[in-house]
Amino acid sequence: MIVFGPVPSRRLGRSLGVNNIPPKICSYSCIYCQLGRTLKMQIDREEFYKPVEIYRGVEEKIKDLENRIENIDYITFVPDGEPTLDINLGGEINLLKSIGVRIAVITNSSLIWREDVQRDLLETDLVSLKIDTVDGEIWRKINRPHPNLDIEDILDGIYRFNRRFKGIVYTETMLIDGVNDNDDILRGTADFISKLSIDKSYISIPIRPPAEIEVDIPREENLNKAYNIFRERDIQVEYLIGYEGNEFTSTGDIKDDILSITSVHPIREDGMRELIRKRDGKWDVIEKLIEEGEIKEVVYRDKKFYIRNLQKRW
Repeated sequence: MIVFGPVPSRRLGRSLGVNNIPPKICSYSCIYCQLGRTLKMQIDREEFYKPVEIYRGVEEKIKDLENRIENIDYITFVPDGEPTLDINLGGEINLLKSIGVRIAVITNSSLIWREDVQRDLLETDLVSLKIDTVDGEIWRKINRPHPNLDIEDILDGIYRFNRRFKGIVYTETMLIDGVNDNDDILRGTADFISKLSIDKSYISIPIRPPAEIEVDIPREENLNKAYNIFRERDIQVEYLIGYEGNEFTSTGDIKDDILSITSVHPIREDGMRELIRKRDGKWDVIEKLIEEGEIKEVVYRDKKFYIRNLQKRW
């Protein structure tokens, strides 16, 4: 299916997906990929579908949504492989722009060192860049890249593209337990991202069955540490850990509000007490949520934080 959705996305609102790459053709074979191991690894761009075929599929879907009085926020290239392998990507974006809906591309960043890829992405409204690590050894372990890729080229490409792009830029970092969630690796990743001009950086975890069975989600303590390391560098950071809720609005239920917010970012103790005060709640709701295993109390730099209990949820 070339066009799918729309699907709800905390990053993109209601997103109409474009699957412009057949499964599973990619430049990476990430150990955490929910689609499994890459079937065909390549870095050469080629044509997979005719641009007009993609345009007509999107146009037909949008007309159907309009008939049902449903709106979408983005048309998003988020295929079963790496979208920038599509040599027609720029042409497809330009065709779709005539529809009048914002365009987003979610990429693993592996080909962004190429001028033609940057040129295509410059035509979009939003680009999400994958940066799991800046350490070459860890990069090869996590992302298992095509042998002709070089992490320094990729990081330089990200930096150069970011300086040129006028739209919205997100980064996404997938954390794997015991692989890229230690202090030194996290600081290196955060230091690089802090040099970019981005709108938001998302920290994600492997919540769906990964390609390799040994992949596991990080401990809450390390997830909290990652968040704070990013924040210390003035990065606008948020969790992307799969919870779909009213994380930025009050539901009228203090318990639901706490669970929603702690799924997006940890709450420091003083912030939690203020939240409870504003909701006319009592501290015993926190004690009960900890007792039920819904949230955990963790410590970072002698400060208490409250975060969703990942083991409870998955």
